[in-house]
Amino acid sequence: MFYFDYAATTKMSEEALQVYIKANRDFFGNSSSLHNEGGRAQFILEQCRDSLAQLTGAKPEGIYFTSGGTESNILAICSLARSAKKRGSHLITSQAEHSSVHSAMAYLEKEGFQITKLPLNAQGVIDLHELAATIRPDTVLVSLQYINQEIGTVQPIQKIGPLLKEKGILLHSDCVQAFGKIDLRPIMKWVDSFSVTSHKLFGPKGTGAVYIHPCTRWQPLFPGLTHEKGLRGGTVNVPAIAAFTAAAEAACRSFSLDKEWSLRRRLKKQLTGSPFEWIEADDEQQLPSIIGMKRNGMEGQLVMLKLNEQGFAISTGSACDSRSENGTKAIMAMGCSLEEAKQFFRISFGRFTTHEEMEKLGDGLLQLCGMATC
Repeated sequence: MFYFDYAATTKMSEEALQVYIKANRDFFGNSSSLHNEGGRAQFILEQCRDSLAQLTGAKPEGIYFTSGGTESNILAICSLARSAKKRGSHLITSQAEHSSVHSAMAYLEKEGFQITKLPLNAQGVIDLHELAATIRPDTVLVSLQYINQEIGTVQPIQKIGPLLKEKGILLHSDCVQAFGKIDLRPIMKWVDSFSVTSHKLFGPKGTGAVYIHPCTRWQPLFPGLTHEKGLRGGTVNVPAIAAFTAAAEAACRSFSLDKEWSLRRRLKKQLTGSPFEWIEADDEQQLPSIIGMKRNGMEGQLVMLKLNEQGFAISTGSACDSRSENGTKAIMAMGCSLEEAKQFFRISFGRFTTHEEMEKLGDGLLQLCGMATC
């Protein structure tokens, strides 16, 4: 099977796997226990916290380990919004966010918050003028992802940040698709919180982190919990966190995307003249390793199934939405119809993808042209 679904998940690297095994064997203690075994696990945990802080440019005391990106988004958004409710009850996000962000917003809406969901422009990016016009005196929080999980567009966080900062509005950014691919440090001065996860960068599933700036007030979603300073409950998974940190350190050694751009351009050249339509932004606002595409007259699910028969693994959108009709939020946010959204499919690749594999994928896509009028 040729794997082209890196945006959904990645396999554990050998380095991360070995760290995971060693930590399970040598640092198995509960990090909250007061005996020596607990202390040894706690020492590893704090080393990991410091390492992730250095990799992201965050402050270590603001990093909280979680079960992954979904929990991180929900905890950050709900905790910050609740804490700021005395100042206002208006929240802003986009129509194209991950389902966990929309879930958090729906939960807060039931608590009396008012939610505005902004569309994307034709480039798949938030319009800054529209965002500015949406801000109200009672706006307290904006949540916008850094990189979209379906089409790979990069939101202008460094331009959005100053706009919100001068108005005292909190900014949360879902950085799940960005961490390990682009440098997060340039946006740290603008975000009040961000979320990352392990399994998108060759670490284990079931672990991630949320950052909340130490100077930012938050209110726990569930009161009375004791782990991670009361932000969440549950025994901390030290072995998985250690493996996550090892994977993150490897991913962040270089932020060069030369190989990814080369692979993307190779496929684009191969498909020139075909009926496949690329859904993308300009290069400076595009992550090259996530390709959004559609084929007029052919549903994306059929493209996915036919390629699967040929031995290629692609997707029809975010894996978290694959069993619902919400997996194509990005292009619908760009103004596409439901019929067009059903034609959408996603190709994503990464560290282990070769030029030969990309050429074979291109051949597989071109073979599908005979299934409908080209």
